[in-house]
Amino acid sequence: MEFTDAGILLAARAHGENHAVANIFTAQHGRWAGLVYGGQGARKKSLLQPGNVFSLQWKGKTDASLGHFDLELEQARAAQYMHDRLSLAALSALCAVAASCLPERENQEGVYGGMAVVLDHLYDHDLWPSLFARWEAGLLAASGFGLTLDRCAATGTQRDLIYVSPKSAQAVCAQAGEPYKDKLLALPRFLRTGEAAQLPDNGAPDEHDDAINGLRLTGYFLEHRILAAANQGMPEARRRLFELLSN
Repeated sequence: MEFTDAGILLAARAHGENHAVANIFTAQHGRWAGLVYGGQGARKKSLLQPGNVFSLQWKGKTDASLGHFDLELEQARAAQYMHDRLSLAALSALCAVAASCLPERENQEGVYGGMAVVLDHLYDHDLWPSLFARWEAGLLAASGFGLTLDRCAATGTQRDLIYVSPKSAQAVCAQAGEPYKDKLLALPRFLRTGEAAQLPDNGAPDEHDDAINGLRLTGYFLEHRILAAANQGMPEARRRLFELLSN
């Protein structure tokens, strides 16, 4: 079996004395692992950095085999953000979340496209945090754990949706959520839909705080719906990113 595709490198680890195993999120074949011959050599090792984009060919004896990659670098994302601490942290977190949460060998074109958009905008510190949270919300939906944010879980209204229930993953309006607000998650404005998205927000957080709320929201459900089922915790790179943004 073999295929050609494009892909974003998520991680690479040493294999034997000279080779490496690359974990790549491909555009049409999902997250895929394969051997890279000579991957620990100076030239190839410098290319096998998370976030780098490759055109690739995978070959294996059978569908179930590890197989190997032939890689050609298309875009050196890691080098692009090497001198930007926050953007580099975001790149590392993005790849770590994808590596931990995506199923193996399952087409996820929508999630791939969203990830590419986030990578394309990591230079814009005012924009990428909310894009990151939107991407994670899309990842949840693609994994069967989508958030229901278009109506209140308690009343059915589509107005004043400012909370999300951590139990039901459904939006909650201001009035219904007021007695329980300390136990609910904040619903950021950029994830609101319908009428709720159009209403003014008196005393609303600024864009940065709104993005923090978004990442807290999506991070909670990634951890409790996807990672917990696999007996995993939140990737350390994602935790560090949230701390950096919060501080």
